[in-house]
Amino acid sequence: MNWLYAGADRLRDRLRRRGDPDLASGRRGEDLAHRYLRKAGFTVVARNYRTSTGSGEMDIVAWEGETLVFVEVKTRRTREFGEPERAVDPEKQRRLRRAALDYIQRAGADPGQVRFDVVSIVLGDPPSITLLRDQFNLR
Repeated sequence: MNWLYAGADRLRDRLRRRGDPDLASGRRGEDLAHRYLRKAGFTVVARNYRTSTGSGEMDIVAWEGETLVFVEVKTRRTREFGEPERAVDPEKQRRLRRAALDYIQRAGADPGQVRFDVVSIVLGDPPSITLLRDQFNLR
């Protein structure tokens, strides 16, 4: 079954590259992260969640056991300019917190059972995928 997913990913990636190649890389990274998290036992409940005001966006929202996990995916083609996760700066964290608070309120989730993870991906053959747990908090 993995060969089927891999083939679909390649086709989707080829079609996306007809547009903006950076956007295509980011979407490919999100697809890879989604599959990686599911294999790791996460239950993905939302992708590309946006607040109603457009003030924040979350790449992936998932449950790991009793913990609601907000995941930011950072993808790069190479490590030439550093590790992808370095792009999750204080301003990005602020926007992620805003989106998380919006999601928590809408879902009626417990803010005490929340975690922020980053999935760092460097595209290659094969891609390098690293899950960085609990990178910052809600406050």
